[in-house]
Amino acid sequence: MTADSSGRPVLRALVAFTPLVGSLAFPLLVPLLMLRYNLAVGLIGAVMIGTLWFVAMLRSSEMPGHS
Repeated sequence: MTADSSGRPVLRALVAFTPLVGSLAFPLLVPLLMLRYNLAVGLIGAVMIGTLWFVAMLRSSEMPGHS
């Protein structure tokens, strides 16, 4: 095991949990925002959560043959 592979398990866990967290957070948080506040806040929340989820998915993606 080399020195740069020390963070590999953490990165693999992040890659595994990013889709799961996003797919659970989106349908739970958006309706709660709509109920608690109003439709506009729910829509803004949907855009923000979707954007953050998309960026997190891109940042944590693993491409074959790239390290």
